[in-house]
Amino acid sequence: MPSCSPDCCLFQAVEIVKVWSEDGAGKVVEIPADMMARDVCQLLVYKSHCLDDNAWTLVEHHPILGLERCLEDHELVVQVQASMSSDSKFLFRKNYAKYEFFRNPLNFFPEQMVAWCQESDGSIPQSQLLQNFLNSSSCPEIQGHLYLKEPGRKSWKKLYMFLRRSGLYYSTKGTSKEPRHLQLLSDLEDSNIFTIITGRKLHNAPTDYQFCIKPSKARSDCKELKMLCAEDEQSRTCWMTAFRLLKYGIVLYQSYNVPQQRKSNLSPFSAPVRSVSENSLVAMDFSGRTGRVIDNPVEAQSAALEEGQTWRKRSQRMNVLGSPSPLHPSSLSTVIHRTQVWFHGRIMREEAHRMIIQQGQVDGLFLLRDSQSNPKAFVLTLCHHQKIKHFQILPCEEDGQVFFSLDDGATKFTDLIHLVEFYQLNRGVLPCKLKHPCTAVAL
Repeated sequence: MPSCSPDCCLFQAVEIVKVWSEDGAGKVVEIPADMMARDVCQLLVYKSHCLDDNAWTLVEHHPILGLERCLEDHELVVQVQASMSSDSKFLFRKNYAKYEFFRNPLNFFPEQMVAWCQESDGSIPQSQLLQNFLNSSSCPEIQGHLYLKEPGRKSWKKLYMFLRRSGLYYSTKGTSKEPRHLQLLSDLEDSNIFTIITGRKLHNAPTDYQFCIKPSKARSDCKELKMLCAEDEQSRTCWMTAFRLLKYGIVLYQSYNVPQQRKSNLSPFSAPVRSVSENSLVAMDFSGRTGRVIDNPVEAQSAALEEGQTWRKRSQRMNVLGSPSPLHPSSLSTVIHRTQVWFHGRIMREEAHRMIIQQGQVDGLFLLRDSQSNPKAFVLTLCHHQKIKHFQILPCEEDGQVFFSLDDGATKFTDLIHLVEFYQLNRGVLPCKLKHPCTAVAL
């Protein structure tokens, strides 16, 4: 029997994966079986012409179970899909908090929740916290009270729990760590940790801060789910982040450090995703009789900033002239924000909360929306210290022109884009600067 030619080895089996966006639209992509979640996100960024800021993730969403989780960058998408039930699906979404614990570890691990296992002596220095999670020979431990939903019932039991590399345990006697008092609730190796998205009423949960440990092989059997509930958002984040670190360790750190360019075998997606015309843009100066290319990058940046303000200056001049055009600049300033990714129109406060929570609850994550109580006003929804705050933006009129202000007119802006740009550079009356726009992408 003739042997297979080398060319035969070049053909690789492809799988069909369907991914959904926040607006309910779906996109079918063909991917090789060994494609990681990071690479699928890069492919979708390329196909959808999104801004590639390394914050995109694939979300494993189980609507019947009311669970979802962000896939780790290194996970094989086809392998995850094979373990999902028919009603489950992948969502394409931003998650700014995916690796935030590498940047600000002390915000994620309260000192009272971190300890050493009995095998180790002494306490863990805060500065060495992440190194100990990443070092497989060390033995960090997360400890604290959690509520556990009793199997087959709607009641919850408060237990003292310990998360170690070997699994999640609870104590049968108060806060005792003695081996004879510890019961294994779940291992880490064959399980994944999910956020519960169905709300506390459905499960009669004692707080809003629910999460769940689901065996990788369990598809739609609720009996195998370990449903848990924390006292507050910070402790829930701590438990879930520690689970990821203890399970994957250094692999997460490697993914955090991997440049988001595609490898040579996927070169079409390696460049920053921009249109051909945008790639060919150069800075030009047309102030003289003929145009000239601006080579100095500082001068080019200044020219770009000046160009960005041009329509506002023109707006003020045309207001004085009383232009009758249907695209009157004073009207333009009241609608121009609708072109921005951070503006979400007439969404409810609850929907704004949901979007912020889904995209990571990092400092500076924000969106703007129409006010429900005042038809002429807007609301800035901003995340700071894992709390979501709302600030009303009111219109004010001066010399016949409408301005917008967050601070009762002390600082006024001709339009909402101008306002957002200002608070991206200056904290002003806000608890932090605007940093990450809460974005919904259409695939």
